[in-house]
Amino acid sequence: MNTQYLQSVNSPMFYLIVSLVLAFITLMCFVFLFKSYKAGLKIGMDKKILTKAITSSATFTLLPSLSILLGVVALSGTLGVPFSWLRLSVIGALQYELNVAQIASQAIGLTGLNVAEMSIGSFVTIALVMTIGILGGVFCCIFFLKKYMTKINSKPSADEKKEDSSPSFGSFATTAMFIGLCAAYIGSYIGKLFPGGGGDHMPFMVAVCAAAAMYVFEYLIQKKNMKSLENFSLAASMLIAMGVAVIVNIVL
Repeated sequence: MNTQYLQSVNSPMFYLIVSLVLAFITLMCFVFLFKSYKAGLKIGMDKKILTKAITSSATFTLLPSLSILLGVVALSGTLGVPFSWLRLSVIGALQYELNVAQIASQAIGLTGLNVAEMSIGSFVTIALVMTIGILGGVFCCIFFLKKYMTKINSKPSADEKKEDSSPSFGSFATTAMFIGLCAAYIGSYIGKLFPGGGGDHMPFMVAVCAAAAMYVFEYLIQKKNMKSLENFSLAASMLIAMGVAVIVNIVL
């Protein structure tokens, strides 16, 4: 066990810094909440409606947050609790953080997010790659969001309505990138099944179990109109796959 490294990335000072950052963000959330509430009252909205909106929003954020908590748990074993907590509490995304951390670790010569191979230098590199990568959305919002929102809020012409009826390049590009990403990871998992790749069946098995669980949830959501499952389908799929991995590991 890389004890010295784990003590460094879980140091009390690191916890203090992250706690201050998250406390500031939490304070901002409450400030915007109160301002929004006052603005709603000012335009004549009923207090009961505003209270119901706040309560329902808080309730519906609990289930989706389970997947984020799983991401913190998955990253904390290698990158420490404070940094994982910070990355998935501000502008990070579960899918992004895990993928980029894995890619960055392999790019610097590690076999993956293996705590036995980690050093402070590798931690700094991985953390820097994760942080710089996610800043793209921030800069896009700063420089392009106003122009984008102006276009969204403007009324489309008849010709533009016809163009909007067909899929845009952006939708095709997003789908292609997602398929490419899945193919790359699944391909690497398949490669590990064979002796030349280490003969490790666990990653592929976990991916198949997660995909099967998600398929069941999507079937129930789309075909059986069980829309409430949308809030925790990702978290539940991850938990099911992780549970299968634990059981298989114990049995074998």
